[in-house]
Amino acid sequence: MPKPRYAQVSLEATPYYHCVSRCVRRAYLCGIDPNTGEDYEYRRQLIENKILELSDIFALDICAYSVMSNHYHLVLHINRDKTLNWSFNEVIEQWHKCYKGTFLSQCYLKNETLLKSQMKVLKDTVAQWRKQLMDLSRFMGVLNEYIARGANKADNCTGRFWEGRFKSQALLDEAAVLTCMAYVDLNPIRSVMAKTPEASDYTSIKQRIEQLKTKHKSQHPASKLLPFAGNVRANRVQGLSFSLKDYIELVDQTGRIIRDDKRGFINQNTPLILKRLNIESENWLYLTQHFESKLKGLVGSVNKLKQACLKLGYKRTPCLSSCKFYFT
Repeated sequence: MPKPRYAQVSLEATPYYHCVSRCVRRAYLCGIDPNTGEDYEYRRQLIENKILELSDIFALDICAYSVMSNHYHLVLHINRDKTLNWSFNEVIEQWHKCYKGTFLSQCYLKNETLLKSQMKVLKDTVAQWRKQLMDLSRFMGVLNEYIARGANKADNCTGRFWEGRFKSQALLDEAAVLTCMAYVDLNPIRSVMAKTPEASDYTSIKQRIEQLKTKHKSQHPASKLLPFAGNVRANRVQGLSFSLKDYIELVDQTGRIIRDDKRGFINQNTPLILKRLNIESENWLYLTQHFESKLKGLVGSVNKLKQACLKLGYKRTPCLSSCKFYFT
């Protein structure tokens, strides 16, 4: 039986989560539907734009994403510090980018005088908004509603578009985050939709590669992705604790092995990310193709897994044997 969302998402355990939403039955999200011949390719750009747009509204950073034919993947980072640093006015302004707000919040932004009792009500409301602006379920709900409404309108139909609530995996450490990001970025290659990462349309890896090519273009969409900060402790910059160049090389080499349909191996000249994170190259190759099927719910080293279970109040430790095998 699925656990409620509050039992799966805990900032005390980890701020990183892998989320997946799949279409119901034979509904088609993007691409050409083989059953009807309808072309839904135009939706890819709309969905990618919406993902990046919502990252500017919510305090959730986009680590990786890929938009497929009947589902999409997201690796998200919940940025609690960002919401805590927002001022009272900034919280209202962020909320109004997505919702109408309330009569009191609209009056406040117009600099209209509010009674003391009205200000108290508004402060309580804004406190709730601050929490919801870093809420994973709220973010996914807004995104999925946008996609479903647009698809049903285009198809001139009503009813459920998604097979159910989105699925999520908690990524408990750097190794889990890196592996999941590569798994997401390599989705089009595994599905034979692209031959190389730079040709994988509507993925974060392509955006990051384009970012390297166009560093002078500050308005490039890749600037909305959570950056690679290298050694975070040394640089004191918030971001993924890997080098962007190292990550792209690793994903590119992994993608070529998957594409060529060979057992393959990771070249010795590949950056030492795997060695630093204590991931065997054979395990890396396998997980970048089977991350969802082999790992459920909580993903990370055994120590991180047990710590997360204690914080979440789990009586048993799920996925213990798999995490012990792949991340030890």
